[in-house]
Amino acid sequence: MPRPPTLAVLVQWAAGQYGPQPAQRFRRGGGWAELTYAGLWEAVQETGRGLMALGVRPGDRVAVLSETAPAWTRTHFGALAAGAVVVPVYPTAGDEELTWVLADSGASVAVCGTADLAARVTAVRGGLPELRHVVPMDAPPPHGDVPAAELLARSAAVTPADLCAVVYTSGTTGPPKGCCLTHGNFTAVDDASADLVGGGPGDVTYLYLPLAHLLAQLIQLSVFVRGGTLCYFGGRIEDVVAELAEARPTHLPSVPRLFEKVHATVVSSAEASGPDGRARLEAAVRTGLEAAAVRARGEEPAGELLTAWRAADEGVFARVRAAFGGRLKLAITGAAPIAPQTLDFLRACGIALYEGYGMTEATGVITLNHPGGVRPGTVGRPVPGVEVRIAEDGEVLARGPGVFAGYRNAPAATAGVLDADGWLHTGDLGALDADGYLTITGRKKDLIITSGGKNLAPAPVEFAVQQSRWVSRAVLIGDRRPYPVALLTLDAEEVGAWAAREGVDLGGRPARHPAVRELCAEAVKAANATVSRPARIRAFGIVDGDFTVADGTLTPTLKVRRSVIAERYAIEINALYDRK
Repeated sequence: MPRPPTLAVLVQWAAGQYGPQPAQRFRRGGGWAELTYAGLWEAVQETGRGLMALGVRPGDRVAVLSETAPAWTRTHFGALAAGAVVVPVYPTAGDEELTWVLADSGASVAVCGTADLAARVTAVRGGLPELRHVVPMDAPPPHGDVPAAELLARSAAVTPADLCAVVYTSGTTGPPKGCCLTHGNFTAVDDASADLVGGGPGDVTYLYLPLAHLLAQLIQLSVFVRGGTLCYFGGRIEDVVAELAEARPTHLPSVPRLFEKVHATVVSSAEASGPDGRARLEAAVRTGLEAAAVRARGEEPAGELLTAWRAADEGVFARVRAAFGGRLKLAITGAAPIAPQTLDFLRACGIALYEGYGMTEATGVITLNHPGGVRPGTVGRPVPGVEVRIAEDGEVLARGPGVFAGYRNAPAATAGVLDADGWLHTGDLGALDADGYLTITGRKKDLIITSGGKNLAPAPVEFAVQQSRWVSRAVLIGDRRPYPVALLTLDAEEVGAWAAREGVDLGGRPARHPAVRELCAEAVKAANATVSRPARIRAFGIVDGDFTVADGTLTPTLKVRRSVIAERYAIEINALYDRK
């Protein structure tokens, strides 16, 4: 069956294909409710006609500010059906960023998920002459006399070359830049990637990632094209793991942190079970990996391996699968590297987790590990239709139908990332192996040049330090300095659990406790052993609390804002050099 040519007609098309099947599953009261594809199309029409009644014209920008929710989806596709362009905005954006995005995009309508968000937009509206309406998401505007046929005509008139979204990158320096993505960009990426990971009627994809992020939007697109069910998380972000057991998804897109926390919880539980608990867990994982390797060859474990695997499955693996709902066929992760030991642990448990790589400027997907094409430690091979090569300076270049046309109102910035031959200069450093699998080694702009002229990529040593359960973040410092040092933040949950097991009184200041510092020192020592001598951390400090989006040290996509951290902790950084 031909797929819809644009996102403007996607839900209408899906309603015709999958009408009575559930499209959305979400919390209502104390339980779960569902909306069919036919019902979703009705809701999308209500929203689209309401926006048209407000005066939204083809090509107008409609900003969407909300946490992930079923109404976000209705608003998204309602705006597209009306011929508008969607501008997703993170609800965590500060007032300065919020104002910039609304002004730069020229949004005429802002749809807000809460009264607080609406109040924030209203407070800055005086500086936004193009913003005509601020409307609540939970109550679509009345559509008055706008006939349904007019909406259908609008959506049918949209072409693949038309602008679909302006998605702002949460830059680590300077204001965000608006990536202009067409309907054709989205459908090309979906065509290239979604069939690699499957899904269809009867499958349930659990979505807790922010729909302001491109990955979540692509997941939403893939689910609806294939007739699956999108299940929205219904509580606080801290409750995601608990809710997974109830939602029982078959597909789970996530950032690495969720999987790493599950792994860390199992390790902590094993350690709490007795002096040999950690050793027993590691033995079980080795058994699980051996069994997984046998199954990858199309065989089944037998003899002593089968006996050992059954014991490990009963004692560990089955409970981990149950924590994810017991039906998980496939999980996808991206946006940041994932700990290799977590990948091994999940593979041993029988959970298929695939790592990919992309960026907003390429409509989210460039490479992907997938069933039939996996190489642990890499981010996979280019998806069909995408070319990847490595420039002389190590930068990853990509070309394909998902690559954007440019940034809104920023021709110079566009020229800086798109060359005359259509290659996107990603800003990431990487390497391709003989089979075409890509490994990302860092960010070009993050390179540190010491006062001795050494060029250091901070990502490898930072990632190595963050393999420690005790460390949440590691940030390497050393530009124009004699050698690198690091600022660390603690994983408060893991450190607290360790202190409780060991009977250590942290005195309310874990970052200052000598025993905690020793744990971090071991993590730094282990990380230093994995990198070249010039890149090794010579001194480190532990920061109280953690870096967050709210305090400006992380972007909404959880990337470190190095310049902010360097300025905010200048005294602590200088003290690290004074110690030497």
